[in-house]
Amino acid sequence: MDLSTVTIEKPEPINFILGQSHFIKTVEDIHETLVTAVPGIKFGLAFCEASGACLIRFTGTDEAMQQLAIQNAQALSAGHCFILFLAEGFYPVNVLKAVQGVPEVVRIFCATANPTQVIIAETEQGRGILGVIDGFSSKGVEDDAGIAWRKDLLRKIGYKLG
Repeated sequence: MDLSTVTIEKPEPINFILGQSHFIKTVEDIHETLVTAVPGIKFGLAFCEASGACLIRFTGTDEAMQQLAIQNAQALSAGHCFILFLAEGFYPVNVLKAVQGVPEVVRIFCATANPTQVIIAETEQGRGILGVIDGFSSKGVEDDAGIAWRKDLLRKIGYKLG
């Protein structure tokens, strides 16, 4: 078995969700879930089929996000993984529970805009995702100023009231 890392390539502000599912129906079901959850959402989704033709299946409402998803799925090439890129201004917090509720989805590895590396295991059979490195290592514990900054930010962007 060989271990390697794949760096997710994307523009800095773009968020994505990396997950695993179990059936080709994933592509259409996630698409329907997203457009129902957030009307007007712009996204691209790619899914690595793990049997049969073993193709990268894709869909989306934004050509640039679709191409980003396909490019990263090709780099991952890991059985039954999917990668969903959300265009700027769309966030996982608004769709994550809906995506998790899709019957074919079995796990979410991450939902982030951070620099991300995916740890891949490869055998003679194929490739699989072992986990992710999402962002950077901790540098300390927040103090009173950090707490105030966090609370202010959440209120400023509308995720908390008052």
